[in-house]
Amino acid sequence: MKNLILSTAVLAVAGSMAMAESHSVVRLGTEGAYPPYNFINDAGEVDGFERELGDELCARAELTCEWVTNEWDSIIPNLVSGNYDAIIAGMSITDERDEVIDFTQDYYPPTESVYLGASDGADLTGVVAAQTGTIQAGYVAETGATLLEFATGDETIAAVRNGEADAVFADKDFLLPYADEADLMVVGEGVPLGGGIGLGIRESDADLRAKLDTAITSMKDDGSLNELLIKWFGEEIGTY
Repeated sequence: MKNLILSTAVLAVAGSMAMAESHSVVRLGTEGAYPPYNFINDAGEVDGFERELGDELCARAELTCEWVTNEWDSIIPNLVSGNYDAIIAGMSITDERDEVIDFTQDYYPPTESVYLGASDGADLTGVVAAQTGTIQAGYVAETGATLLEFATGDETIAAVRNGEADAVFADKDFLLPYADEADLMVVGEGVPLGGGIGLGIRESDADLRAKLDTAITSMKDDGSLNELLIKWFGEEIGTY
């Protein structure tokens, strides 16, 4: 879903620091600030759809896994640098990213991005907020609207509420819970972006990617992935 725009030249240098392919403990990197995909619960632990999914994938792949949180704007560079071994953070599979890292197959099907505003007359060609480094930010810039970027999704919502932005553009499943609140609503039509969500893996870690791919396939085959999708995103979510 969210799509980081990064310099491949910088990452190519960082790639020399990547870790070896074998893992005694696999560290899963996530943002921890993008509910319901991932968030920090009241106990201070990573929670959400991707926490439950990641734990199940590790169990099926017979991997010992630990969770690491990292800010979104540096999540790919820190994977390449070896700070963790896989990204599971609502990250859409894109051609641009695939030039820098590898991906597993998707564990979340492609879905729409939407605008959220304070009224149904919100100016989508005015000032539109988006999380920095996402494909939604790139799309807004191409529409001719004034792009206002923020480090986190919560800050983009706040920008609409305080009148700093006319609307926010982000993943539908991130924004819809806010549309249930009295002061915000979906504006205009949805925009299909991205090619589904997968785990990001260093290009040198083909063995880890294969193990996770096998685990994802098994969850698709037995229906347990669909059960998780419905649990966290509701009956209307696309399934496999």
